[in-house]
Amino acid sequence: MERVRGIGGYFIRAADPAALSAWYRDCLGLDSDEHGLWRQDAGPTVFAAFESGTGYFGAPTQQTMLNFRVGDLDAMLAQLRAKGADVAEETQDMAGVGRFGWVTDPEGNRVELWQPA
Repeated sequence: MERVRGIGGYFIRAADPAALSAWYRDCLGLDSDEHGLWRQDAGPTVFAAFESGTGYFGAPTQQTMLNFRVGDLDAMLAQLRAKGADVAEETQDMAGVGRFGWVTDPEGNRVELWQPA
């Protein structure tokens, strides 16, 4: 059976695509080129379905949530707060999985940050 080999892209609607792309570059360090190509570090990726009524993604209208792997969650959250980003106060520790934190981008999309165990 042929199978997928990884995530090839994540596409997001935005009222101001240039400004949203700049936010991801300036706040999260996502250094994609003019075509959106980003060479990410090797590592695990989680693909999981959630119940339709979950509040985990933030707003009920948000159908998906982007999750980025980070090396130091505390440093990333501090960096985001220093830039005035909307960072959730709580973090979550999951034994054997890692630590999680959340930020909401300027278009209202909740983004999860994950420091793997």
